[in-house]
Amino acid sequence: MNIELIEDNPYLLLTPGPLSTSKRVKAAMLKDWCTWDDDYNRIVQDIRARLVQLATKETSLYSSVLMQGSGSFCVEAVVGSVIPQNGKILVMANGAYGQRMAHMAKMLNIPLVLLDNGEVAPPDLNQLESMLQEDAEITHVAIVHCETTTGMLNPIEAVGRMAKKYNKTYIVDAMSSFGGIPMDITDLQIDYLISSANKCIQGVPGFGFVIAKIDELTKCAGWARSHSLDLFDQWDKMEHYNGKWRFTSPTHVVRAFYEALKELADEGGVIARFNRYKTSQRALVKGMKILGFETLLPEQLQSPIITSFLYPESEAFQFQTLYEKLKRRGFVIYPGKITNANTFRIGNIGEVQVDDMIRLVDTIQQEKFWT
Repeated sequence: MNIELIEDNPYLLLTPGPLSTSKRVKAAMLKDWCTWDDDYNRIVQDIRARLVQLATKETSLYSSVLMQGSGSFCVEAVVGSVIPQNGKILVMANGAYGQRMAHMAKMLNIPLVLLDNGEVAPPDLNQLESMLQEDAEITHVAIVHCETTTGMLNPIEAVGRMAKKYNKTYIVDAMSSFGGIPMDITDLQIDYLISSANKCIQGVPGFGFVIAKIDELTKCAGWARSHSLDLFDQWDKMEHYNGKWRFTSPTHVVRAFYEALKELADEGGVIARFNRYKTSQRALVKGMKILGFETLLPEQLQSPIITSFLYPESEAFQFQTLYEKLKRRGFVIYPGKITNANTFRIGNIGEVQVDDMIRLVDTIQQEKFWT
């Protein structure tokens, strides 16, 4: 059998994750690890500590727990583990990932209130307060920070203030923002923050993590609605067995993530990475607007993570043609995800520089895909 060898990094993944990773991160996966080995488990413990340090200055208040699977596995682990049988969750949704969290609650038979503001509007804080005033049974409030359906950045600080005004537990899906946007989860009053290895920390897919307020997490023993996704039990095992996972962990992915955390520190930390993402995103939008492409969202709602562009008015424009030709020229972009407009999306997180955004725009201009 002839096996065609694919060249190293044939294209940039301009997506919100999986994303293009550095050779340094890839190289970290070349060694095999044993899940019972002390050296490996020390890496796990160091990762857990580093994540808390990235999240807050008040490190004694929080702990982190790693969970096998994609980021959605971690979201479901939180939804299914931290709400008591008599609890009720209010999910604020303005995109597919808020809706996914609500769907998880429904599947787990958890009482749910859904505040759906549509896909292109920010959360309605007045409506949130009215719901919290009217329904005393609500115990938890949840929201997505960066809704990659559109690229919208939601106001998690304001939502957190509202949740705590009414003494609710606060859950934030920061899948596509943690590690790439500065935040302190103590100041934001977040009880559970959820993210994934293959997003702004620039590792590879295979596990996610939850950074949890210890006082909240310790209440949850026995609450989980799933054995494999029992957040408290996973945390308890890691706490008492020096980083040991309950089930087989993705060792190569963990080691790559450890390298990615060190790479983040070498870049200058979250602020430096945020500035790189922001600079790249602004260069992308500036160039695309010169070519006649308009953004779906106004600038004040736009995250530096991923940008949705409206199809041009030309009937000749075909997204699939754009996609295929860009891929041949070394770029992979994303189709749109919203229901009421024709859009496509371009991300700029990962091992991507501002020069890559400029090259992308130049390539689109040269090919004239929309004429």
